[in-house]
Amino acid sequence: MVGPNSLYGPLDPAPDAGYPDATPRMGFFTDTSVCIGCKACEVACKEWNDVPDSGLNLLGMSFDNTGALTANSWRHVAFIEQPAARPEREAQFLGMPSFDLPGRDGQPERTDFRWLMMSDVCKHCTHAACLDVCPTGALFRTEFGTVVVQEDICNGCGYCIPACPYGVIDRREDDGRAWKCTLCYDRIGDGLTPACAKACPTESIQYGPLEELRERAQARVEQMHEAGVPEARLYGQDPTDGVGGDGAFFLLLDEPEVYGLPPDPVVTTRDLPKMWRRAGLAAATMTAAVAAAFLGGRS
Repeated sequence: MVGPNSLYGPLDPAPDAGYPDATPRMGFFTDTSVCIGCKACEVACKEWNDVPDSGLNLLGMSFDNTGALTANSWRHVAFIEQPAARPEREAQFLGMPSFDLPGRDGQPERTDFRWLMMSDVCKHCTHAACLDVCPTGALFRTEFGTVVVQEDICNGCGYCIPACPYGVIDRREDDGRAWKCTLCYDRIGDGLTPACAKACPTESIQYGPLEELRERAQARVEQMHEAGVPEARLYGQDPTDGVGGDGAFFLLLDEPEVYGLPPDPVVTTRDLPKMWRRAGLAAATMTAAVAAAFLGGRS
């Protein structure tokens, strides 16, 4: 549950959750500019965590066969097709920029589009609304600052699903319980790298202490700006945003909405304290009114 110093200002989530001697907060930095869409992260995640097959979801001509983060897809490699305004520049930063295809007359024909790719994952929010609403304690904050679902405690109520501002958490149809990325809690507890980051061949997915990742990400953005890519930006790294910053953040090459991300995510339970205070006041007022009516009727 949310601690007393976290509604909803600056927060170091692990100490706030009861780990006074916690290690530095760990997380992911995903640099989408070097993602090649190989899906090694998806495969590694499924293999290590024994995540069931999510089925073959053919979305037209797209290579994005998983479609979204689900209970059976804890990593989702998104493929977003866009017109290529400057193919010669984009080829420096994208694994699959515009390329030539055989035309009707057999001559090469320019496709004039590019793929934006992003390996999406649970954000492990600083202010995690899923933790606020879980009635069984199945969701908990780890000593690394990450958020994990304990499947043996989850009762399948589903409260966490609408609470997530990113639409990450999902329930499996066969058992009704909630599932999502654990940031390989069992691996990082033994000093190992999460399976997805370990398998990424381009180091698009980077794992480590969150503060170090933020510094590294800022340097990467500055490098891309100097190289003539002004649209490069970071998403989820700002501790002053609506969820207090994310434990998994991204370098994007376009607006967040293009990648299916909310532009201004807000912790969905931010008004709970106010609501409880109002409910308590209303209950006290009603109790007083009933008592007054009862005593007045006896006089």
